[in-house]
Amino acid sequence: MDDTSFPVAGVVIAVVSSFINGSTFVLQKKGILRARKSGGTYLADCVWWCGTLAMIVGQIGNFLAYNVAPAVVVTPLGALGVLFGAILASWLLQEDLNLIGKLGCALCCCGSVVLIIHSPKSENVTSRAELEERLMAPVFLVYISLVVLLLIILIGWLSPVHGKSNIMVYVGICSLLGSFTVPSSKGLGLAAQEAFGGTPTSDSGALYLFLGLLGILVVSILIQFTFINKALESFSSNMFEAIYYVTFTSCVILASAVLFREWTALGIVDCLGILCGFITVSVGVALLRISQEAKLAWSQTKAKED
Repeated sequence: MDDTSFPVAGVVIAVVSSFINGSTFVLQKKGILRARKSGGTYLADCVWWCGTLAMIVGQIGNFLAYNVAPAVVVTPLGALGVLFGAILASWLLQEDLNLIGKLGCALCCCGSVVLIIHSPKSENVTSRAELEERLMAPVFLVYISLVVLLLIILIGWLSPVHGKSNIMVYVGICSLLGSFTVPSSKGLGLAAQEAFGGTPTSDSGALYLFLGLLGILVVSILIQFTFINKALESFSSNMFEAIYYVTFTSCVILASAVLFREWTALGIVDCLGILCGFITVSVGVALLRISQEAKLAWSQTKAKED
């Protein structure tokens, strides 16, 4: 396939993965509720494990899609998973969003797609040496240091105190980890070609890079997995999924722009498009938060009346 051909295989994999990923939070939430009702742990619930298996399969699909098609094509298709998850949640969990919540979910999806369309396009990295040079660039190291600092603050300080009352704490942790997962997924494909390709240029450096990226990917996914389940214990699955998709997408775009130095290619139209997309998703997230607080206030009022 030449560089100008449409990545059909990548799109098909991404679409299937999006629907699988859309079911993960709903199935895990269902398992948590079933375990809470029976008085046991969700780790022993088969529905929760189905959701976990779906997450693993979906992440494998994402990994394959990111290595077959550009991220700018793959990532917008995640909006399909958000919509599918909302439909599935209304059926399995009776988590029907009110009008404000539905509008917020739609704005989140539309704004994310606009962000991705106008985001700078990735430059091709064709060699391990070039990838290592990008990873060791001062700007990227500063960015990663800031991300690690934010994660330490969120996990070590804010999560124990505000995690169960503010959905953005858990969303922030899981989304910031996207700064590691997507670049690692893209780098793994390149490092694996040199580490296991059997070419004369293969050396131990490629193997070390592969193992390092694999370790970062596994650790970041495990941390995401932990805090996703913490979020599902306290918040509705469709609301968490919509906000998570927005913030995760934004973090991935930012990390890719810094790693591949893509900001230099932005024009005025793209800057305005990114600004409009950001405003749209911000309004969408705000509406989802208003919907959540209104539902919580209504529940508390009803409990007092009873």
